[in-house]
Amino acid sequence: MSGEAREACGLFGIYGHDEAVYNTYLGLYSLQHRGEESCGIVSTDGRDLRYHKAMGHVSDVFNPDILERLRNRAAIGHVRYSTTGGSCIENAQPFVASYARGPIAIAHNGNLVNATDLRHSYERHGGVFQTTSDTEVVVHIIAKACHNTREERYGHCFNSLRGSYSLLLLTPHEMVAARDPHGLRPLSLGEMRGGACHVIASETCALAQVGARFVRDVEPGEMIRISPEGFKSYRFVPAEDIRPHHCIFELIYFARPDSMVFGQNVHEARKRFGAQLAREHPVEADVVIPIPDGGNSAAIGYAQESGIPFDHGFIRNHYVGRTFIQASQDRRNAGVAIKLSIVPHVVRDKRVVVLDDSIVRGTTSRAKIAQLRAAGAREVHMRVSCPPHRHPCFYGIDFQARQELIAARSSLDEIRRFLDLDTLGYLSVEGMLSCVAGPREHYCTACFTGEYCVLPSEDVGKFSLEAGGPA
Repeated sequence: MSGEAREACGLFGIYGHDEAVYNTYLGLYSLQHRGEESCGIVSTDGRDLRYHKAMGHVSDVFNPDILERLRNRAAIGHVRYSTTGGSCIENAQPFVASYARGPIAIAHNGNLVNATDLRHSYERHGGVFQTTSDTEVVVHIIAKACHNTREERYGHCFNSLRGSYSLLLLTPHEMVAARDPHGLRPLSLGEMRGGACHVIASETCALAQVGARFVRDVEPGEMIRISPEGFKSYRFVPAEDIRPHHCIFELIYFARPDSMVFGQNVHEARKRFGAQLAREHPVEADVVIPIPDGGNSAAIGYAQESGIPFDHGFIRNHYVGRTFIQASQDRRNAGVAIKLSIVPHVVRDKRVVVLDDSIVRGTTSRAKIAQLRAAGAREVHMRVSCPPHRHPCFYGIDFQARQELIAARSSLDEIRRFLDLDTLGYLSVEGMLSCVAGPREHYCTACFTGEYCVLPSEDVGKFSLEAGGPA
């Protein structure tokens, strides 16, 4: 993706394993691509909750001593990229709180579009909030619920939330997983030791990392409770009211290529996007190259369908962390060059087709095209394996303002000229939907079409819950 958009976070939970905490650590390692700002693990021994969370990558936050201190037979973990609430330790997850029924930990992937309304309602009645994350309202709803059974309390909570949520809850007595009625974000169920141990993860790559067998997706509108009493599944939304709207951007960019998401392998789906792109936007060229890593699979599909040779024109430096935000465009371009280097022999004097998964704001894409021109590419033809982003996302992608999106304020030819391209081609919405598994209407395409399955509150924004922040 040119480093221009980020997703909310990744979840991992395991119940009934002697090495639950260590496996959670490994699972979070596999999900690091979903969030790099902070991470945390909470475990239980059946009486209390223990936790550790901090800013930074999984490998920086945890060490053998910390993992040993957390050691228990049940644990949940979280990696975060902020889409509601700033990047700070107060907003790091899982959240841990105590209320009348005991301690509870909550981890969330997604974005709640009614969090501001819910929070203001609780604050008017004396509620006190410790963070600026939308997830904290979940604690308040559960704490205030007056229902007799756990299922009714949790069901009331989940039915009070609007937007996208895959949730993991941990108490001393159980682990609970839930997915919003639209199934916007992925959530998978796995098992180990012949079903004696259950695992929940945002992606199946994390299940594979710990040796768990993928069983099925957690269904939209489904709640799963795992406790010493066993595994139980409940519907908190009637089956006839379920309207799946899976985020298609999971297949385009977010998920790891080796994961199964929404019933299909991500790598194969991206190859299909690339092949369809070759049919929609053919061009005479000498080489097809991807912008790593997001463009890799689509570039293979484009090359196979077009018959143009595939090669690696960009090499990614995997040992570079985040570069500092730079004040000048020259320095920003230098930051791009540190992360991606050109193989001059591949592109010099060549007509190059460069594949990327998306163009959001366009600034880093422009820097990469400039690298190709400087390396001697004779022609540069860019192909994008999704449609133009013309609308904001309110469900967990970090572009919530339309003015941020280059395709919302520029024509395709203006974008082509801004990027200094010979030609530019985006995958069509119809072409994209022709490549996915399952009914087309089961996918959310709001960032391309403006057709939202859940309308947001007027004041939805990354900093809408910050004191003095923009609405």
